[in-house]
Amino acid sequence: MLRAKAVSFAYDEGTVLDGVSVAASEGGLVGVLGPNGSGKTTLLKLLAGLLTPARGEVTLDGRRLDTFARGALARRLAVVPQETELVFDYTVLDVTLMGRYPHLRPFELEGPNDLDIARRALDATGTAHLEARPFRALSGGERQRVAIASALAQFDTGISNLGRVLLLDEPTASLDLAAQLETMALIARLSEEQRTTVVLCTHDLNLAARLCDQLVLLRKGTVAAAGRTDQVLTRDTIAAVYNVDADVHRHEATDQLTVLPLRRKESP
Repeated sequence: MLRAKAVSFAYDEGTVLDGVSVAASEGGLVGVLGPNGSGKTTLLKLLAGLLTPARGEVTLDGRRLDTFARGALARRLAVVPQETELVFDYTVLDVTLMGRYPHLRPFELEGPNDLDIARRALDATGTAHLEARPFRALSGGERQRVAIASALAQFDTGISNLGRVLLLDEPTASLDLAAQLETMALIARLSEEQRTTVVLCTHDLNLAARLCDQLVLLRKGTVAAAGRTDQVLTRDTIAAVYNVDADVHRHEATDQLTVLPLRRKESP
């Protein structure tokens, strides 16, 4: 469905990505991992169509992103940044309605249908009770779920839920444990129940192990490993990518893959 094929990208200071490929199937949940500077955020921007690869291509259902009109692409693909900062004191409902902009003509105001869609998105993310609250007054976890609600409101409700893509940058960063669990449950539900394709960038190996069915590990702008989570998240690949010894095992109570970093490896 969403695919990056051998994409490369460089800023003025040098190459950031070199020949990177990623494939996210319909309803799949793909995690992009790697140390700082490995190219995760740049890859997410390429997948969103915010940057154009110097080489290679990014396609949605086999069609290159740069052939979509911006509005048409925005009705199928939404990005949730790591943090959402607003200059004005918008309410939660105002922020969610911002997702409806791709559906409005120039200078057109939101109508009753847009309000209904925004409120359904808030309900889907468990934040409907917050709609009148100032966004800046929310906790970190509440802000993240409202940002996801705005992304859901962005999708075209005139077509099937199939074909929607949600791109997330560090969705649980700086959240407390309860908020992390709520956000992870929401992401899993969107993937499993609504068949939303999800690609997320994260530093949290255990989050990726718990949520993602496929992983891509980046190292210095190239793919160090890619495939099923249990095949990619191994002691050897973690050592190669992060230069860290780790214990990787199935948790006895949950049977979930668990990563416990032990020590930094000695430099050769």
